[in-house]
Amino acid sequence: MTRFPLAFAATALVGCLAAGSAFAGSCPADKIVADDAGQPKSSLPASGVTDTVIASTDLAKESIGINDRLFRLRKLVIQPGGVVPWHSHGDRPAIIYMIAGEIVEYASNCAVPIVHKAGEPRVETHATSHWWKNMGKETVVLLSADLFHKTGPDDHMM
Repeated sequence: MTRFPLAFAATALVGCLAAGSAFAGSCPADKIVADDAGQPKSSLPASGVTDTVIASTDLAKESIGINDRLFRLRKLVIQPGGVVPWHSHGDRPAIIYMIAGEIVEYASNCAVPIVHKAGEPRVETHATSHWWKNMGKETVVLLSADLFHKTGPDDHMM
């Protein structure tokens, strides 16, 4: 078993406490609005996005027995100018972790665009409907863990 040095643990704890209740890269508290009152829905198609399933587990076969769901981990690579199209997490909660680059999220429940940077998480709940665009010159790489509904359309987009 690997043990982390005490200094590392202390640094991580201080960082968590300093962050407070809001994550970096989340909608500012004073900009949260009712769903569909935030950023407008986009009809832009997916472009410049590679979506690779790294691993998945059929949850019906696990002791928790959730039928028709996969717990999956994906790697998304979004090229400069790339778009992850409008989608909802109404039936698919997810957690995103930014590996590299910077990307802009346009959420239905936030009055302003949200900038996500490497090292930041993004929790996507049933209240999340959004689209993303890489406005920078760097390629964006992120990991997405979600509870994918096997009987739904396999759009693979966030």
